[in-house]
Amino acid sequence: MTGPLLRKVDAVMVPVPDLDAGLAYYRDRLGHPLLWRSDSIGQAGLGLPDSDTELVLTTELGYAPTWLVESADDAAARFADSGGRVVTAAFDVPVGRCAVVEDAFGNRLVLLELSTGRYVTDHNGSVTGVESREPGT
Repeated sequence: MTGPLLRKVDAVMVPVPDLDAGLAYYRDRLGHPLLWRSDSIGQAGLGLPDSDTELVLTTELGYAPTWLVESADDAAARFADSGGRVVTAAFDVPVGRCAVVEDAFGNRLVLLELSTGRYVTDHNGSVTGVESREPGT
């Protein structure tokens, strides 16, 4: 057995009927600042004041925590080898790779590796690209 698999909570995904409605509630009424928005994937990231964990509004996914891992492929395999199951095999996303798994108790987790970089946004928070990570960072 190797060290701990899950590094930290990267985000908590919250399903909303559409991004504008979700932003009207979480940003405008509850005061969470918009960090980024990508209409092409139906998601918007909002800030939490005491953490770098993001509140991610999503129109496509269910309610789930997103865990940061070193490798989405390796983490998914480790879940399967440990009595869990892979719901969605690792796939590419703009900032790296992602997989969806269930633990041995049926709890769904999203596993994210930020191997490509982080979103770059314009003055409105709209995603304009990905800031590349330097090798080894």
